[in-house]
Amino acid sequence: MKLLRLARILTVGLRFGLEEFFLGHERVRPLRWLVRITLFWRPLTEPRGVRLRRALEALGPIFVKFGQMLSTRRDLVPLDIADELAQLQDRVPPFPSGQAIATLEAAYKRPLAEVFAEFDATPVASASVAQVHFARLHDGTPVAVKVLRPGIAPVIAHDVSLLYAAAGLVEKLFSDGKRLRPREVVAEFEKHLGDELDLMREAANCSQLRRNFKDSPLLLVPEVYWDYCDHAVMVMDRMDGIPVSQIERLRESGVDIPKLAATGVEIFFTQVFRDGFFHADMHPGNILVRPGSEQYIALDFGIMGTLTEVDKQYLARNFLAFFRRDYKGVALAHLESGWGPADTRIDELEAAVRAVCEPVFDRPLKDISFGRVLLQLFQASRRFNVEIQPQLVLLQKTLLNIEGLGRQLDPDLDLWKTAKPFLERWMNEQMGWRALVRNLQTEAPKWAALLPQLPRLAHQALNENRLAQLEAGLTLMLQQQQARNTWLGAIAGLLAALTSTAL
Repeated sequence: MKLLRLARILTVGLRFGLEEFFLGHERVRPLRWLVRITLFWRPLTEPRGVRLRRALEALGPIFVKFGQMLSTRRDLVPLDIADELAQLQDRVPPFPSGQAIATLEAAYKRPLAEVFAEFDATPVASASVAQVHFARLHDGTPVAVKVLRPGIAPVIAHDVSLLYAAAGLVEKLFSDGKRLRPREVVAEFEKHLGDELDLMREAANCSQLRRNFKDSPLLLVPEVYWDYCDHAVMVMDRMDGIPVSQIERLRESGVDIPKLAATGVEIFFTQVFRDGFFHADMHPGNILVRPGSEQYIALDFGIMGTLTEVDKQYLARNFLAFFRRDYKGVALAHLESGWGPADTRIDELEAAVRAVCEPVFDRPLKDISFGRVLLQLFQASRRFNVEIQPQLVLLQKTLLNIEGLGRQLDPDLDLWKTAKPFLERWMNEQMGWRALVRNLQTEAPKWAALLPQLPRLAHQALNENRLAQLEAGLTLMLQQQQARNTWLGAIAGLLAALTSTAL
């Protein structure tokens, strides 16, 4: 089975000329001419990024998923390839409805008719990991039922093992292979797939995002029906809306397109900076819009990004320094976060950051790509061995998606103008007097509980210290006594020896 799959991968790779990614190494350079002579009939007129994308599409859904994830690692992958791989979409035929019903009945341990009043056997959407059916609960509630693709776990495990083998070859064949960390890239892909294979995790993500945007006019998130969820099944509200990519339909329904674009930017920054929990797969296929309004509807919660308080503080310092053209502040934020070598020269990193940022301020704001600037900062940092954090790479990828979507809706969208007031307000809350007040409010309950206990705790600590001092004094006395006994014994032995000698 593995040999057949490997043969299939090699055949597809040769058909699309992917050997150029490997035959550039000196150890295998002689094979280049052999391949070219043998496969002279191949029409390799397309750019390498296009050929790689088409090859991954031919290899199937798992490789498509890997290409999608690889497009997010713009800190490692050349831009022409990353841009092309970003166009990958899951176009997977649905699996038979009988298998979906069997999965549901195995999860519920009863006939499907007892669970749903109606169940549409024809799926409305199908992807590499799962597919979605519409149904209706017995109380009349319309729902969407997401069912995991049967037998997908061993298929994924098998293909991931082949990817690990390919990563090992990249490390061995290329001098730059280890720096590219191909094994870590595959491990990250494996982690994301593992998350998507557990629909209970996705349901929890959906529930958290819904709670964060409860009663929000910006974003609508479906409710999860936990009594009907399982690791292979997720049941949620059926969401009706217009795909965000169908701009003419949106206009016909009365949607204000420029306002819709600005709302998308606000949703992103609200998720990132207010909640530290953001939808990291915001491509057009996962977004609907409520007809006649500028409210988005989020779908597919398998990939979510999270930011710690340290991450948010790092971003706050970077943005604040960036707006002030304080490039030394940007450099310090990188190093003081512990993501770069301690011996990095601040002035050199500052100069690299200045080279990226200074040209930005001489261009009209609407012509500036926020995501590209962040990407260039990552690349400049890499030259100084600054460690790129995976969660920030995911953030940068999501920002590029949002920026691209916003400008698709409104070519004149000024991302900076839309985001800057929100960021300034947030940074004031994080780093000004408001942050101090909020932190005091957060810590107040702890101090209220601790203050009455302080006298008792202090008395207890003093007693414990005295006991510890007494114990230490006794131990020292015993050690000194043992030492004296040892010396006395030695002296007595020496006197005895001398006496016996004299006699």
